[in-house]
Amino acid sequence: MSEPAALGIDLGGTQIKAVVIDKVGGVLWKSRLETGDAEERPWAERIRALAEEQGAGLPVGISAPGLAARDRRTIAHMPGRLAGLEGLDWTALLGKPTLVPVTNDAHASLLGEAWKGGAAGLRDVVMLTLGTGVGGAILADGRLLRGTIGRAGHLGHISLAVDGAQDIVGTPGSLEDAIGNHSILARSGRRFSTTHALIAAHLAGDAAASEVWLRSIRALACGVVSLINVLDPEAVIVGGGIAQAGAALFVPLQEELDAMEWKPAGHRVRIIPALLGEWAGAIGAAREAMLGT
Repeated sequence: MSEPAALGIDLGGTQIKAVVIDKVGGVLWKSRLETGDAEERPWAERIRALAEEQGAGLPVGISAPGLAARDRRTIAHMPGRLAGLEGLDWTALLGKPTLVPVTNDAHASLLGEAWKGGAAGLRDVVMLTLGTGVGGAILADGRLLRGTIGRAGHLGHISLAVDGAQDIVGTPGSLEDAIGNHSILARSGRRFSTTHALIAAHLAGDAAASEVWLRSIRALACGVVSLINVLDPEAVIVGGGIAQAGAALFVPLQEELDAMEWKPAGHRVRIIPALLGEWAGAIGAAREAMLGT
């Protein structure tokens, strides 16, 4: 039987996901818990209990939203969500003698996909996570691009329309506002409250729903080709809840890319669905813990 090698914990706004992996990335145990009331911080105690029960003697890694500090001990910037997360020293909280590396959740997801998922074996990859917002991460020459303050990979905040409304970070006409679930009420004239409901109506032949959905996919394609031209990746990995739409997303997305992607000498960038699903962040966090980075 494989020996446990690391515990990875992915802290989200609604759920905590945890995995124990062996040294080759096999998942030996996994579990999910409710995050709980953000103001009372029950998530901190739940994670500490997880670390004591499943991570005794193991290195532990944390995946969480926000900008990870350069020393990897804390989330340095995460306003408006998960009160108490900013500045929380996870190594001290969990009482570990060695560093508990803290990684931005989208970064951790790409690290998981690059190790055991859709990006395995690739060295230059862009990842987009489509959900409430649009997250992202970049692997450049085999290394995660973190940037000066940990901001690299916030790909949802690229601008697609110079005259568009500003998004939550001030970007006009952002990719996040063009396809993220948070803006679906506004984009659909208040007909749909979720992207999944919009897609269901599109698949049922609702012409108005199809117009909204296909316009959203065109915006996504514009963002993807822009990232391709800047970063020249081998592949773009697409994950998140909206990616669960499968062919309803990937078929029209590829059709748009066929028309607008720059393909020198016929070279095309692969569009690959994420394979690890909701466990990618926890697996990436466990990988970081195992490597001791």
